[in-house]
This record gives sequence, structure tokens and C-alpha cells, in this order.
Amino acid sequence: MVKNVFGLALKPCCFSPKTGFYRDGYCLTGADDTGTHTVCAIMTKEFLEFSQSVGNDLTTPRPAYDFPGLHPGDKWCLCLTRWIQAYHANVAPKVLLEATHEKTLDLIGLDELVKFAAK
Repeated sequence: MVKNVFGLALKPCCFSPKTGFYRDGYCLTGADDTGTHTVCAIMTKEFLEFSQSVGNDLTTPRPAYDFPGLHPGDKWCLCLTRWIQAYHANVAPKVLLEATHEKTLDLIGLDELVKFAAK
């Protein structure tokens, strides 16, 4: 069983747009996922602008990568290090903890993540 940050079964993050490194709706990770796309986050205007300002445009569609471009309110499996970078810049988006992979805890504690839990 793949686990979330609570040690329970990982829930899906989003199927529309279809997210995840494997584009299966889950924040799964593996050896080929060098970005560690494990954080299920709800996009905000502030985060999307921040991400673009540091060189990762998440708003422009890229059909070759099955990437629709994101809008505020979309749920998306973010790279763990990008979420932490946004956290340090005070623009981290809210997180769906039940859909966030346990590997996230390798770099940030559950106590901190809970502060960003989506209601």
C-alpha cells in the first residue's frame, strides 16, 4: 500500500486536470521522478506567480507533456522542493494531506505541513 503523510492509503489528488508525475491522478513518486512530485496542493494566484518568477511556469499549457496549464483552485502534485521553496517565501499553497505522499516527510515535518492543511 502506498501511504500518505498519516501512514494511511494515499488518496487521489486530482483527475481533472490529471495530475501526478505519472499523470494518474495520484502524487506517486519513483526512481524516475527526480522532482519528487509528492505534495498535493491547491494552486493560488500568489503561488503560480512565484513559481513563474523562479523559472517554473505552471500556467502555460504544454500538450507534449500532457500539461494543461494551471489556474488558481486547481489541485496539482507539486515537486517537494518547490513547495518548500514557496514555504520559505511565504507563498506556499494549501495541501491536501490525505493525497500527499509520505515521502514528503523526508524534507518537512508533519507538524509544519498540518499548518497548511486544506479545510
